[in-house]
Parts: sequence; C-alpha cells; structure tokens
Amino acid sequence: MQTPKIIEQDPWLRPYMEIIVKRQQHAALMEKVLTGGLTLKDFANGHLFFGVTRQGENLVIREWAPNATKIYLIGEFSGWKEQEDFSFSASDNGVWELKLMQGILRHESLFRLSVHWDGGRGDRIPAYARRVVQDSNTYIFNAQHWDPPEPYQPVNKAPDLSQQPLLIYEAHTGMATEDQKTGTFNEFREQVLPYIARSGYNTIQLMAIQEHPYYGSFGYHVSNFFAASSRFGTPCDLKKLIDEAHGMGIAVIMDLVHSHAVKNVNEGIAEQDGTGWQYFHSGSRREHLAWDSLCFNYGKHEVAHFLLSNCKFWIEEYGFDGFRFDGVTSMLYLDHGLGRSFTSYDHYFDGGQDEDAIAYLTLANKLIHQVKPNAICIAEEMSGMPGLAAAVDDGGIGFDFRLSMGIPDYWIKIIKERPDEKWNTGEIYHELIQKRSEEKTVSYAESHDQALVGDKTVAFRLMDKEMYFCMDKSSQSLIIDRGIALHKMIRLITIATAGGGYLNFMGNEFGHPEWIDFPREGNNWSYFYARRQWSLAGDKRLRYHQLGDFDRAMISLIKKDLSFYNYPQHMIHNNEGDQVMAFTRGTMLFVFNFNPAISFSDYGIKTTPGRYKIILNSDATDFGGFGRVDDSFEYITEWNGKVNSPHFLRLYIPNRTTLVLEKQKARSIYSKLK
Repeated sequence: MQTPKIIEQDPWLRPYMEIIVKRQQHAALMEKVLTGGLTLKDFANGHLFFGVTRQGENLVIREWAPNATKIYLIGEFSGWKEQEDFSFSASDNGVWELKLMQGILRHESLFRLSVHWDGGRGDRIPAYARRVVQDSNTYIFNAQHWDPPEPYQPVNKAPDLSQQPLLIYEAHTGMATEDQKTGTFNEFREQVLPYIARSGYNTIQLMAIQEHPYYGSFGYHVSNFFAASSRFGTPCDLKKLIDEAHGMGIAVIMDLVHSHAVKNVNEGIAEQDGTGWQYFHSGSRREHLAWDSLCFNYGKHEVAHFLLSNCKFWIEEYGFDGFRFDGVTSMLYLDHGLGRSFTSYDHYFDGGQDEDAIAYLTLANKLIHQVKPNAICIAEEMSGMPGLAAAVDDGGIGFDFRLSMGIPDYWIKIIKERPDEKWNTGEIYHELIQKRSEEKTVSYAESHDQALVGDKTVAFRLMDKEMYFCMDKSSQSLIIDRGIALHKMIRLITIATAGGGYLNFMGNEFGHPEWIDFPREGNNWSYFYARRQWSLAGDKRLRYHQLGDFDRAMISLIKKDLSFYNYPQHMIHNNEGDQVMAFTRGTMLFVFNFNPAISFSDYGIKTTPGRYKIILNSDATDFGGFGRVDDSFEYITEWNGKVNSPHFLRLYIPNRTTLVLEKQKARSIYSKLK
C-alpha cells in the first residue's frame, strides 16, 4: 500500500492510513461508475440534456422523475391546464421527455410541470430550470424560458490569480445598495464593482446567486440550483457583471450551496416526483434539523450527476472562476459535526463520516479544475478535517483553500472577554498562524457570519453606540480612538499572517456599523439593516473613510510582492509583558504594539543588519491616527561591534500602533561616487 503524501507530511495520520486510502479508492470507484471511462468534464453535462434544450429548430424538455406516472407541461400557452398535446413520454430509467414545436415556448414564457404519481399530483418547477421568477401578485414561483434574441457575449478573459495573493471581497448583490430595497446585478456592476477595483481586491465572492424563495435566508436555502436569482436581475445582467469584473482583472467566485436544499415543495426539488427521497436521504438522515433543510444523498448516481453538472454549469454558462463551498462540515459528518469538539484525530476517522459526501467533494474539485485549471475552490469547514485542502493525488479532497473559521471567533472572544491589557501577543500570533502544512488558508477578521442579527461587526463591537455620535472628526472620544486603532491592527495582523488568502465582507473595511437583518415579519419587513451605507465612507467629515483608506493601503501592501504568501513568517520578537511583537515575512518587518497605554521609545527589535524604512504606519493621521511617528525616517540597525553580537533596530512604537518596515537594498559604493 503506497503511503499518501499527506501522511508523509503528518506522521500523526499514519494510524488512519487504511481509511485515507479507502477514501481515495471510493472516490476513484465512484468516478469510474459514474463516467464509464469518460472524463468528469465530459460526463458532467446534465444541464445540456435535462431541462429545456434546443433540438434543431425545436425544443425538448426532459425531467428525471422515477416515481412519476404522468407529467404535463403547463403554462401560459395552455391556460395553465393539462393538455394531452403537452404530455411527456417516459423511458425505462425514470427520464421523461416532451418535444415542442417551435413557438410554443417563447422568450420569457412562464411554465411549470404538473407531475402525477400514485395517489397524488403537484405542480413542480423543472429541476434543471435556468430561470425562475416570482409573480408579484400571487407570489407563486414559475420557470421562465430564457432565450433572448441577442444573448450576452463576454468580451474579457478571466484573470489568472494562481501567482497572486488571493484577496477576496465578499459581497451580496441585494444588500449592496444604500437604498432600502433589493439591489440588482446592474447596480452592483455600475456602482460597487469600480469601488472594489479601487480598493485593490482581486476576487469577488458573490453570495445568494442560486435561486432561493426566502430572501432572508441569505441565499442558503436554495430551491433552484441552476437558476440565478431573478430578484437581482436577468442572466444577461449577471454575465455582464462577471465579464466587466474580468476586464478589471478581478476574478468572481460563487458561494455554492451543495450542502443542503430548501424544504419547500412547490419551489424546489424536495418532492419532485412525489417522493421525499428522490434527491435526498430517506428516514432520519433526510432532514437537517439545525438548518430546517434537506440533505442530499451523495451516493446516488443521479444526485452526483446533478450536483457535478451544477459545478460545470456555473463556470461555463456564466464564467465564474470557482466556488466557496458552503457548509462543508455538515457534508463531511453523519451528525453534521454538531456537538463535536474535534480535539482528537479519531474524530475525523471514527466511522461517523459521510464517505459518499467526501467522495463527491473529491470529484467536484477534480471536475472544476478540469473545466477551469486555474479555478479557485474554497471550503467553508470548521472541523479541521485533515487533507481537505490537499491535492487529490496526495490523498486529499482537493480544495485549493480552507477558510480559517477559527480566527474571527477568536477575535470576538478576546474583544468580548478580555480587557486590552490582557491581550496576549504570543497567543494571538499562534492562533493566527496555525494551519496544516499541506493546506493554503483564507484568513479573515470577520465575514457576513459575524454581522448577522444578534451579533455585531468588529467595528460595532469595539465602539458600539459611540459610532452614532462620535465618528465625526471634530468629536473627541477615547472609545472611538481605541476602536479605530484596534480595527486597523486586527485587520493588518490577520492579513499579514494569512496562509494564502484574505477575505473581507463588503463595508466592513470602513467599519460599517450595526448588524445585518433581512426583511422579515419580525422587523416589519424592513430593509434598513439589509443594505450598505456607502455614503459613510465617502464623507470626509467622518472617520469611516480613514479606515477605508487604511484598508486600501493594507491591500496595496500585500500586493506589493505577488509572492508574499509564499514566504514563511518568522517571529523575531515577542514581549508579552510589553504586549509588543514583531515578525518578518519576505522583506517586510511587522511590528505590533498592542499595549493600550504605553508607547516605547528606542525599543530594540533584534533583526538582520541593514537599513529599514516604514512603508505602512497605522498611526498616520491619514488613517485616523495621531501622527506620532515620522515615516520619512530611515532606520539603521545598531551593533555593539562584538563578534556574533546581534543587530537591533531602535524604534519609537506608540501604543496601539502597527509599523510595517521594509529592508532596503544595500547601496552600491559606486552610487556614492556618482
């Protein structure tokens, strides 16, 4: 038995080698059975066969519904009544088919399926429907035939970010407007996309793209997996948004939900053919009780085909550059990881894992990279499953990155529970850098999760109600001063220690106040908290823009060296009593003084000899600081002249300040003679 590479990298996995190898074999067998010798790329074409497809001048509609006894196409063309002319014919494998003469379904025609089974009947939306719209009067969802006379044709090539730091701007189209309404793809493209480009982020992670009946679900209760949510605009609008992002050198990834599905019967696929187990598990495994949703049966070939085709569809049809897979922990474990501490390797290999789900994720990552070799695949996973973001050939599941979900939890914990003078610099550094050697990770101080109703953004947690009264530059507030300083420090140390990428949720870069709460009955269907107040960042009288300016400088700093995340970080100083730490990464030296009260003069940092200049100073007045450090000064290391004695930088480090210095290239003697 050949030892997988992930075990060579981590000998603690050796007792579980047989299980790891079996997982590899299970994925390989699933691929062989599914594809019949084809590549995954050639196999995952369910979207080209099912749903409404063109056959010459006519259309054909196919639906997999093995429990159905009769299916009719109903719509505006039939007065929403069953007619024999629009009756499907069945094959032996549960696939139903209807051929339509030209002109029956026109562009924007509405339709549904009327599905019969033994003892019942129900209206259904085709599982592969590419567009679903809601009637503004009846609130009923219908499939809509989308076949514009002039479909949108992209003109820009997607950027290749494989050799760049991954800098993600997480965004929700609907709440990306300042108006109290649902924003659109076009508004996002025209108003927010240029802002993201100016901010320096090179990747956008779009949330809530797949159609979902309840807006307040944040897009996580998906009903129609192949349909872009019509509440934000048309398919052409989304394609144009992605295309223009590509033209700006920005990749666009999608928040992909394959971990569960909405329970709604009429809008989704919960009981597509009258059974509850067509796409999902039966019995106790069918429902995810914590999420009030349904769990896919990944071991069923038709389900794997459906989901794999979904991955390929979004890349080829819309031009997405990859995915952030939602809820991976829930997929990996039979108990969805609920109540587990994950303090032992046994918890990853104790038989409580969904091996079919692991095989599916392995094939999904393999497929995605066959379709788009430079695709970005990120796992939202909190258990720490070994090998999750390791290559498939190395014994891993194949994700490119793992989200470092413990980091925002850690920041919340110390902000809530510890006074500033108890912040431990060594502990902070350890929490930020810990990751598995075979993995790349995306770090973040906060995402949308930390701002949902009942929680607070980091800025609001630091400054709370003071933000309502004291964010204008003329106000004096120790609370605001503290919050501004720590907001910058928390973000900078998080991005500087990241293991491959960094993520920020829209608006949080400039300290967006309050929380996120979508329209619902409990708030009288208000949009007040389901929007972004961009004007705060644009008002030069307020301090929000200073945080935004710092964020742009911080992003620019990381992009200064495209190999930044390839360099290891080395802690060169940590004085927990002073609350001062320093580490190097590449040519940059990061110095953090978390001390809430004490500024240090001539503070010695032992480092390599040379000349250093400040390239980012969180205390600069442009960034809402006090301007206590002269950024133009050049620092030269000191040495006592004794052999093997260390060199020191002598720095003035104000309290609650970060200084980033860069080692300067040695001057040639000839340059002095010129």
